[in-house]
Amino acid sequence: MQIKKVKLRNIDVKNIYIDSFPKNERMPFSMMVAMSKLWNTDFWAFYDKDTLCGFIYLAHNRKIVFVMFLAVDKTIRSNGYGSAILQEIQYKYPDKKIIISIEPCDKNALDIELRRRRKDFYLRNGYQETGYRMKLNGIVQEIMISNGEFDEKQFRIFFAVYSNGTVWLRIWKQTE
Repeated sequence: MQIKKVKLRNIDVKNIYIDSFPKNERMPFSMMVAMSKLWNTDFWAFYDKDTLCGFIYLAHNRKIVFVMFLAVDKTIRSNGYGSAILQEIQYKYPDKKIIISIEPCDKNALDIELRRRRKDFYLRNGYQETGYRMKLNGIVQEIMISNGEFDEKQFRIFFAVYSNGTVWLRIWKQTE
């Protein structure tokens, strides 16, 4: 796979982004591109020859990588591209904890099958349940991790520093 930094003119990436995430979960695309100019944020598009497969948007520091957005073009899903993107992130950050957050698989969720498929995808790719949830922008998410144990305090500090103190996550141990 080829990796290219996402630019504002990458309307095809923006279209995958808008198609893959509900409006209330998205950041402005232009803000993502601007943030990716910082040392601790990456916004990459992945290509198979000339075909755009998907993208990833993540933040990182010395110990943690937090994948905020990962999506594969819906017309080519289930062809291994998502796994290939995760493998590339693993390769680029072999010594860092890689954290993702997904919508929890609550029994009453209207899209429970989609949520289960998403969670199974991450489990197949080496991610583990942490038993923690977080609330980000009013949306409850389940936290999963690869490359280590989840440390609630470490992640809370990571997010506070990354957001320059503008975002303080609510994180709690799931009880069920």
